[in-house]
Amino acid sequence: MRFFLDTALLAEIEEAAALGVLDGVTTNPSLMAKAGVQDFDAHYKAIAALTPGPVSAEVISTTYADMLVEARHLHSLAPNIVVKIPFIPDGVKALRTLKEEGIPTNCTLIFSPLQALIAAKAGATYVSPFLGRLDDIGHEGIELIRQIRQIFDNYGFGTQILAASLRHPYHVLLCALEGADVATMPYSVLKQLFPHPLTEKGLAQFLADYQKLHARP
Repeated sequence: MRFFLDTALLAEIEEAAALGVLDGVTTNPSLMAKAGVQDFDAHYKAIAALTPGPVSAEVISTTYADMLVEARHLHSLAPNIVVKIPFIPDGVKALRTLKEEGIPTNCTLIFSPLQALIAAKAGATYVSPFLGRLDDIGHEGIELIRQIRQIFDNYGFGTQILAASLRHPYHVLLCALEGADVATMPYSVLKQLFPHPLTEKGLAQFLADYQKLHARP
């Protein structure tokens, strides 16, 4: 499983990259606004320079023609930019055209296995099922990952499952167990994957024993 960071904050991307486990970045207009970004193009270029992996940049258009114009522009900013396209009929049409043009895509706002199937048939590079938002309304979000994985494996689709809207480490674990190709998460969740009380207790014991062994008489 690959780890993507879901953020627009350059400092968080730098810190995650320094850990050596960052494989890419996902963003959206909400994250850009939260980060106070004014010049989206310059910011996308800065993010793309921080990671050699895919960087998802989302269109804000909702018509086929406008999405194509915006998608071509976004991908021209850096070779590792993947264009996020919303799952709407015009978006599905855009997926097919962008596939033919060699522009990688991430079909976002996926909430059902049939939506993922349609996006894969249209040629999406990634589909982004939103687990946390389904959990928020009383559904079992991980079941969506399970169903998409089975459908894609049944028919040999090359589209990758990018599990999104992950709220906590258990979401990451479940996605790994169910075969999601990518987990994208906030930096706060990535940091929570590291600590365990027994790890901390064991390290403290090792260091204490070393100090006893080498204590001056």
